[in-house]
Amino acid sequence: MLTALFSVLALGFLLGMRHATDPDHVVAVTTIVSQQRSLARAARTGVLWGIGHTATILLVGGAIIVLRVQLDGIPPRVGLSLEFAVAVMLVVLGLLTLAGGERRVADSTARPLTVGFVHGLAGSAAVATLPQVALIPDPPRAVGYLTVFGVGTIAGMLLVTASIAAPALFASRRFVGMNRTLRIASGVASIAFGLVLAHRIGFVDGLFTASPEWTPH
Repeated sequence: MLTALFSVLALGFLLGMRHATDPDHVVAVTTIVSQQRSLARAARTGVLWGIGHTATILLVGGAIIVLRVQLDGIPPRVGLSLEFAVAVMLVVLGLLTLAGGERRVADSTARPLTVGFVHGLAGSAAVATLPQVALIPDPPRAVGYLTVFGVGTIAGMLLVTASIAAPALFASRRFVGMNRTLRIASGVASIAFGLVLAHRIGFVDGLFTASPEWTPH
Protein backbone atom coordinates (compact mmCIF):
# COMPACT_ATOMS: atom_id res chain seq x y z
CA MET A 1 0.00 0.00 0.00
CA LEU A 2 2.79 2.40 0.92
CA THR A 3 4.68 1.53 -2.26
CA ALA A 4 1.61 2.20 -4.38
CA LEU A 5 0.96 5.50 -2.58
CA PHE A 6 4.58 6.59 -3.06
CA SER A 7 4.36 5.71 -6.75
CA VAL A 8 1.20 7.79 -7.17
CA LEU A 9 2.78 10.75 -5.32
CA ALA A 10 5.93 10.50 -7.44
CA LEU A 11 3.75 10.49 -10.54
CA GLY A 12 1.95 13.55 -9.19
CA PHE A 13 5.25 15.41 -8.83
CA LEU A 14 6.25 14.57 -12.41
CA LEU A 15 2.81 15.52 -13.76
CA GLY A 16 3.05 18.78 -11.85
CA MET A 17 6.34 19.55 -13.57
CA ARG A 18 4.79 18.75 -16.94
CA HIS A 19 1.74 20.86 -16.07
CA ALA A 20 4.04 23.87 -15.70
CA THR A 21 4.93 23.63 -19.39
CA ASP A 22 1.35 24.13 -20.65
CA PRO A 23 1.44 26.78 -23.41
CA ASP A 24 -0.72 29.35 -21.61
CA HIS A 25 1.44 29.04 -18.48
CA VAL A 26 4.67 29.53 -20.42
CA VAL A 27 3.30 32.50 -22.38
CA ALA A 28 2.07 34.26 -19.23
CA VAL A 29 5.34 33.82 -17.35
CA THR A 30 7.41 34.81 -20.38
CA THR A 31 5.80 38.26 -20.44
CA ILE A 32 7.03 38.81 -16.88
CA VAL A 33 10.43 37.13 -17.27
CA SER A 34 11.16 39.23 -20.38
CA GLN A 35 11.39 42.27 -18.11
CA GLN A 36 13.70 40.74 -15.51
CA ARG A 37 17.35 41.74 -15.29
CA SER A 38 18.80 38.71 -13.52
CA LEU A 39 18.44 34.94 -13.55
CA ALA A 40 17.69 34.91 -9.83
CA ARG A 41 14.74 37.29 -10.23
CA ALA A 42 13.44 35.27 -13.17
CA ALA A 43 13.61 32.06 -11.12
CA ARG A 44 11.85 33.87 -8.27
CA THR A 45 9.06 34.78 -10.69
CA GLY A 46 8.58 31.12 -11.58
CA VAL A 47 8.45 30.07 -7.93
CA LEU A 48 5.91 32.79 -7.08
CA TRP A 49 3.74 31.79 -10.04
CA GLY A 50 3.88 28.19 -8.88
CA ILE A 51 2.94 29.13 -5.31
CA GLY A 52 -0.09 31.11 -6.51
CA HIS A 53 -1.13 28.27 -8.80
CA THR A 54 -0.71 25.67 -6.06
CA ALA A 55 -2.70 27.74 -3.57
CA THR A 56 -5.72 27.76 -5.88
CA ILE A 57 -5.44 24.06 -6.65
CA LEU A 58 -5.38 23.25 -2.93
CA LEU A 59 -8.32 25.55 -2.16
CA VAL A 60 -10.61 24.70 -5.08
CA GLY A 61 -9.34 21.21 -5.89
CA GLY A 62 -9.32 20.28 -2.21
CA ALA A 63 -12.93 21.42 -1.88
CA ILE A 64 -13.90 19.34 -4.92
CA ILE A 65 -12.30 16.26 -3.36
CA VAL A 66 -13.61 16.73 0.18
CA LEU A 67 -17.15 17.63 -0.94
CA ARG A 68 -17.02 14.95 -3.66
CA VAL A 69 -18.22 17.36 -6.31
CA GLN A 70 -18.70 15.68 -9.67
CA LEU A 71 -17.73 17.36 -12.93
CA ASP A 72 -21.30 17.17 -14.15
CA GLY A 73 -22.27 19.18 -11.08
CA ILE A 74 -20.18 22.14 -12.25
CA PRO A 75 -22.11 24.31 -14.75
CA PRO A 76 -20.23 24.42 -18.08
CA ARG A 77 -20.60 28.20 -18.23
CA VAL A 78 -18.84 28.54 -14.88
CA GLY A 79 -15.91 26.39 -15.98
CA LEU A 80 -15.62 28.20 -19.30
CA SER A 81 -15.79 31.59 -17.56
CA LEU A 82 -12.81 30.69 -15.39
CA GLU A 83 -10.86 29.64 -18.47
CA PHE A 84 -11.94 32.82 -20.26
CA ALA A 85 -10.46 34.81 -17.37
CA VAL A 86 -7.08 33.30 -18.26
CA ALA A 87 -7.46 34.48 -21.86
CA VAL A 88 -8.30 38.01 -20.71
CA MET A 89 -5.35 37.97 -18.34
CA LEU A 90 -2.97 37.00 -21.15
CA VAL A 91 -4.18 39.93 -23.25
CA VAL A 92 -3.80 42.33 -20.32
CA LEU A 93 -0.30 41.02 -19.56
CA GLY A 94 0.66 41.53 -23.18
CA LEU A 95 -0.63 45.11 -23.20
CA LEU A 96 1.19 45.92 -19.97
CA THR A 97 4.38 44.46 -21.38
CA LEU A 98 4.11 46.50 -24.58
CA ALA A 99 3.45 49.64 -22.54
CA GLY A 100 7.02 49.47 -21.24
CA GLY A 101 8.37 51.01 -18.06
CA GLU A 102 7.39 47.86 -16.22
CA ARG A 103 10.53 47.41 -14.10
CA ARG A 104 8.76 48.19 -10.83
CA VAL A 105 5.86 45.89 -11.66
CA ALA A 106 8.15 43.13 -12.91
CA ASP A 107 10.01 43.11 -9.60
CA SER A 108 6.81 42.89 -7.57
CA THR A 109 5.65 39.80 -5.74
CA ALA A 110 1.93 40.30 -6.34
CA ARG A 111 1.99 40.03 -10.13
CA PRO A 112 3.30 36.45 -10.60
CA LEU A 113 1.31 35.28 -7.57
CA THR A 114 -1.89 36.71 -9.05
CA VAL A 115 -1.20 35.26 -12.50
CA GLY A 116 -0.55 31.82 -11.00
CA PHE A 117 -3.68 32.08 -8.86
CA VAL A 118 -5.89 32.84 -11.88
CA HIS A 119 -4.36 29.98 -13.84
CA GLY A 120 -5.08 27.69 -10.91
CA LEU A 121 -8.76 28.68 -10.90
CA ALA A 122 -9.11 27.51 -14.48
CA GLY A 123 -7.31 24.19 -13.95
CA SER A 124 -8.32 23.10 -10.46
CA ALA A 125 -11.29 20.97 -11.53
CA ALA A 126 -9.20 19.07 -14.08
CA VAL A 127 -6.39 18.42 -11.59
CA ALA A 128 -8.73 17.38 -8.79
CA THR A 129 -10.46 14.82 -11.00
CA LEU A 130 -7.36 13.18 -12.46
CA PRO A 131 -7.49 9.36 -12.52
CA GLN A 132 -4.58 9.30 -10.07
CA VAL A 133 -6.68 11.18 -7.51
CA ALA A 134 -9.50 8.67 -7.94
CA LEU A 135 -7.07 5.91 -6.92
CA ILE A 136 -6.73 7.52 -3.47
CA PRO A 137 -10.00 6.90 -1.57
CA ASP A 138 -8.91 8.83 1.52
CA PRO A 139 -9.61 12.60 1.03
CA PRO A 140 -6.65 13.82 3.17
CA ARG A 141 -4.25 11.70 1.11
CA ALA A 142 -5.88 12.87 -2.10
CA VAL A 143 -5.30 16.47 -1.00
CA GLY A 144 -1.74 15.41 -0.20
CA TYR A 145 -1.46 14.31 -3.83
CA LEU A 146 -2.57 17.78 -4.92
CA THR A 147 0.11 19.26 -2.67
CA VAL A 148 2.81 17.11 -4.27
CA PHE A 149 1.40 17.99 -7.69
CA GLY A 150 1.70 21.66 -6.74
CA VAL A 151 5.29 21.26 -5.57
CA GLY A 152 6.07 19.64 -8.91
CA THR A 153 4.44 22.58 -10.67
CA ILE A 154 6.60 25.02 -8.69
CA ALA A 155 9.74 23.06 -9.56
CA GLY A 156 8.72 22.84 -13.21
CA MET A 157 8.00 26.55 -13.50
CA LEU A 158 11.33 27.32 -11.82
CA LEU A 159 13.08 25.35 -14.57
CA VAL A 160 10.92 26.92 -17.28
CA THR A 161 11.61 30.49 -16.22
CA ALA A 162 15.32 29.82 -15.81
CA SER A 163 15.54 28.24 -19.27
CA ILE A 164 13.70 31.21 -20.80
CA ALA A 165 15.63 33.88 -18.92
CA ALA A 166 19.16 32.52 -19.39
CA PRO A 167 19.42 32.91 -23.19
CA ALA A 168 17.36 36.12 -23.12
CA LEU A 169 19.68 37.73 -20.57
CA PHE A 170 22.74 36.58 -22.52
CA ALA A 171 21.39 38.03 -25.76
CA SER A 172 20.34 41.32 -24.17
CA ARG A 173 23.85 41.83 -22.76
CA ARG A 174 25.53 41.03 -26.06
CA PHE A 175 23.26 42.98 -28.40
CA VAL A 176 22.02 46.52 -27.88
CA GLY A 177 18.26 46.81 -28.01
CA MET A 178 17.68 43.07 -27.75
CA ASN A 179 15.90 43.42 -24.41
CA ARG A 180 13.34 45.77 -25.97
CA THR A 181 12.87 43.38 -28.90
CA LEU A 182 12.28 40.44 -26.57
CA ARG A 183 9.83 42.47 -24.50
CA ILE A 184 7.83 43.47 -27.58
CA ALA A 185 7.86 39.92 -28.95
CA SER A 186 6.63 38.43 -25.67
CA GLY A 187 3.92 41.08 -25.38
CA VAL A 188 2.62 40.47 -28.91
CA ALA A 189 2.73 36.69 -28.38
CA SER A 190 0.76 37.00 -25.14
CA ILE A 191 -1.94 39.14 -26.78
CA ALA A 192 -2.20 36.84 -29.81
CA PHE A 193 -2.39 33.68 -27.69
CA GLY A 194 -4.96 35.29 -25.40
CA LEU A 195 -7.17 36.32 -28.33
CA VAL A 196 -7.00 32.85 -29.90
CA LEU A 197 -7.83 31.27 -26.54
CA ALA A 198 -10.71 33.72 -26.00
CA HIS A 199 -12.17 32.88 -29.41
CA ARG A 200 -11.97 29.14 -28.76
CA ILE A 201 -13.59 29.40 -25.33
CA GLY A 202 -16.17 31.98 -26.35
CA PHE A 203 -17.36 30.54 -29.64
CA VAL A 204 -15.94 27.05 -30.26
CA ASP A 205 -16.62 25.82 -26.71
CA GLY A 206 -19.73 27.98 -26.59
CA LEU A 207 -19.35 30.34 -23.62
CA PHE A 208 -21.17 33.03 -25.59
CA THR A 209 -23.64 30.65 -27.20
CA ALA A 210 -26.79 28.95 -25.95
CA SER A 211 -25.14 25.52 -25.62
CA PRO A 212 -21.75 25.74 -23.89
CA GLU A 213 -19.65 22.58 -23.67
CA TRP A 214 -16.89 22.36 -21.09
CA THR A 215 -14.16 19.76 -20.74
CA PRO A 216 -11.68 20.61 -17.95
CA HIS A 217 -8.06 20.62 -19.09
